[in-house]
Amino acid sequence: MPEVIRCAVYTRKSTEDGLEQDFNSLDAQFEACAAYVASQKAEGWLLSPSRYDDGGLSGGTLERPAVTRLLADIEAGKIDRIVVYKIDRLTRSLSDFAKIVDKLDAVGASFVSVTQSFNTATSMGRLTLNMLLSFAQFEREVTAERIRDKIAASKRKGLWMGGSVPFGYQPDGRTLSIDETEAPIIRKIYEMYMDSGSVRAVTEQADSLGFKTRLMTLSDGRTKGGKAFARGHIYQILTNPIYRGQIRHKEQVFEGQHEAIVDPPRWEEVQQRLQDQAARERAVGNGRHSSPLAGKLFDDTGDKLTPSHTSKNGKRIRYYISRRLVIGIKKNKADAWRLPASALEDGIGQIIAGHISKPSFLMDLVKDLAASEIETMSKGLGLLKAEMNKPNNAFAWANLLRRADLEQGKITLRLCRKALAEALDIPVDRIDSRARTFSAPFQHRKRGVETKIILGEAKPFFDTILIKNIDAAQKWYAALRQGQTLKQIADASDIRQSRIRQMIGLAFLAPDILQSILDGNQPINFTSQWVKHNPIPADWDKQRDVVAAL
Repeated sequence: MPEVIRCAVYTRKSTEDGLEQDFNSLDAQFEACAAYVASQKAEGWLLSPSRYDDGGLSGGTLERPAVTRLLADIEAGKIDRIVVYKIDRLTRSLSDFAKIVDKLDAVGASFVSVTQSFNTATSMGRLTLNMLLSFAQFEREVTAERIRDKIAASKRKGLWMGGSVPFGYQPDGRTLSIDETEAPIIRKIYEMYMDSGSVRAVTEQADSLGFKTRLMTLSDGRTKGGKAFARGHIYQILTNPIYRGQIRHKEQVFEGQHEAIVDPPRWEEVQQRLQDQAARERAVGNGRHSSPLAGKLFDDTGDKLTPSHTSKNGKRIRYYISRRLVIGIKKNKADAWRLPASALEDGIGQIIAGHISKPSFLMDLVKDLAASEIETMSKGLGLLKAEMNKPNNAFAWANLLRRADLEQGKITLRLCRKALAEALDIPVDRIDSRARTFSAPFQHRKRGVETKIILGEAKPFFDTILIKNIDAAQKWYAALRQGQTLKQIADASDIRQSRIRQMIGLAFLAPDILQSILDGNQPINFTSQWVKHNPIPADWDKQRDVVAAL
């Protein structure tokens, strides 16, 4: 009796057209594959009862629900063979195909196309398959080029080609119509900017007037928007030519077929004022002391970190501080941040350098990466890495960072798609957006109004002051056991009795907590300053809970 071969049929359709029909393209593919499996019954082939259908999804990526479920079932040993109508139904990408083959080979599984006869167990079969996939990938890329050309030609005619609908407008076929409830807000924003000349001031005024972004309900029922306008959103509104009746396509602007919300002369006046303001800011800035990551850093409340500086002994010291300290917002100042700029810039540079050095970074970042490209792109990344590892050299790589969100325990970095494409000398659309965002450890310890930061994997930090106080506390406790009074101990040590009461608890630390301090692995906030204001429990288990929460 032949060995049972469990077969799973995978079907895919690139568009959603016709999927609502009782018998659609996915059903036709499934029936053809099921019939083929039935014809191989004598060979032990058995059809899986589960269906793996991806409707309306491109074959250019493996981020498809049914494919993900299928590969998981294969790795779990539930499926022995994948059956597809044509090989391009499974994937149109050579790099994705290589990943699938590796997974199949690892568990001894295989796949078959019912309309294309070849045996992947032979070298000739694999060559045939690679040729078919090369044509499939070529077809996908040609189709993408045609779509891009069509979009460019349509925008030259002033047509709106979809995407996020700009605030102030509603879609109207291949053009836009003015939303009379939102358009007055756009006009008011332009008016406020001409009065104040400051995007920051406009943002604050818009917030005080209760202006909110458009509230949208997504297909899964979640809502998006309905929040106060951010400074970046205000700037985008002020610079978007769509509000003066034009359509932008990359670096070009064409006359649109939609009605303008802002009169063209007023729009041009705003652009000139924005340019003049930017020129003044550049003129007053000191290139040697300016902050290259300005506008890209955000604290744990979402507040932007803005550059600041102070002078000490004739030396200029730079910081990034929470914006609420600058604009005069009285609330929430207690948790505002003040981070040393040079240490933060160097730390972020080293984190990015380490991330782009990972072997998997290029494979995840670049779509359809060919083996012949790896060496050239690796050299480009190597040059970036070298710049990032140099101290005080953030200007050389700052354009690579799009945004950094800092919170206690973690920093989340998002790299700039355009800068990555330029460094690798490839088109921007080959950069995978998902691979541009990653996280790394981040810790900060307040010292007065300033903050000490630890970026990346934590290194041992030997708190000499804390260790010194532990040693003193143990000696004070030994003296107390010998019958000395607090006054006698204080006089002998030339300190106040209150200081002994604050620190004596350090003499009763649990052995594991004491060892972590001696090894430099204690929580970053467990300091002598903390002990001064917080009594240490006598119970060791309670001590561990308190210290672990720091």
